[in-house]
Amino acid sequence: MKLVTLALLTASAVSYAQQPVSTIAPTLAKTPPMGWNSWNHFARKVTEQDVKNAADALVSSGMRDAGYIYVNIDDTWEGKRDANGVLHANDKFPDMKGLGDYLHARGLKFGIYSSPGPQTCARFAGSYGHEQQDADLYASWGVDYLKYDLCTYEILMSAAATDHPDQPDIANQMMHDAYIRIRKALDKTGRPIILSLCQYGRDDVWKWGASVGGNLWRTTGDINDTYDRMATIGFGQAGLAPYAGPGHWNDPDMLEVGNGHMSLDEYRTHMSLWAILAAPLLAGNDLSQMTPETKSLLMNKDIIGIDQDPLGKQGDRIQKSGDQETWLRQLSGGAVAVGFFNRSISAVPLQLSLSDIGLKPAHEIQDVWGGAQISPKKDSVTANLPAHGVVLLIIKQ
Repeated sequence: MKLVTLALLTASAVSYAQQPVSTIAPTLAKTPPMGWNSWNHFARKVTEQDVKNAADALVSSGMRDAGYIYVNIDDTWEGKRDANGVLHANDKFPDMKGLGDYLHARGLKFGIYSSPGPQTCARFAGSYGHEQQDADLYASWGVDYLKYDLCTYEILMSAAATDHPDQPDIANQMMHDAYIRIRKALDKTGRPIILSLCQYGRDDVWKWGASVGGNLWRTTGDINDTYDRMATIGFGQAGLAPYAGPGHWNDPDMLEVGNGHMSLDEYRTHMSLWAILAAPLLAGNDLSQMTPETKSLLMNKDIIGIDQDPLGKQGDRIQKSGDQETWLRQLSGGAVAVGFFNRSISAVPLQLSLSDIGLKPAHEIQDVWGGAQISPKKDSVTANLPAHGVVLLIIKQ
């Protein structure tokens, strides 16, 4: 293993401390990416037809026109490398170039998945030692977005740390350099490709993700379709706001809306919190089987407007009392979005003066989900906060 790790370190073309890494990356993802990812619903079973069905549903439902334009294939599309090292898709995806053309013809963008390790998380072929070759391949298929998942590269990092105990930061440097290598490989293709770093928040990625050419980075482990996991991840983003902005976003993972294991109020909390967090909005449900309720959640214009606000300023928690939390996001034009969240299993009353959160009486208060009572002077709000629910306001002063 020493020979492997030494060779890897020699191959690291640039240390993570050197900047700039990319001139292309900062021009991409001026607002958080919106779209769909195959994993949360289809996981390992996803096929080309599933992806085409998702694309068609994005168009027919109006989601594309609402901003959901990235169609991202997650793990398990990969096949084998040929004698020249070129990676081919497996039998589930017989024509990747054709699939990219299919998406682009419908006004959508094409996302794909790989790993800096020898294998992906599902033990398919990763990009280790083939970074430029794979980047060139993706560009030839018309790929617009790459999710790069650490996975088995962690094995190499751990081995290096064991082999070099005198270099305590060697594993993290290897990780940083791996993301730099793929960013440089993507840039060399000449195609503008968003780079999504997926390494679960390791080494406080929000502090360095932009410097290695990332456009977004996972700040946490995987989400699942339960309130407890969603809330742990979402409310755990407190304090990360300074590290996000146009071109580089904190990513608390994909949406679970429509997968069926949370209540309406819980899904409203999910959407509201992700919008305040300026998080990427990547739907993870079966788009061909959406209920009207799911469509109304995903396509709520006010939620999308908050998430995609051009100021690009992530919100943060401003108050916490027991199971109740208040989060605020500054919006363009001097407006603010304020979410009053109830993490309790019981409903609780909300009685609030805007001065309690440092705001003056408003010219206009918009209640995103409905149910709040706004005082005639627009200086106070009363409501019944549902269990695991939210009151979300857009306040213009």
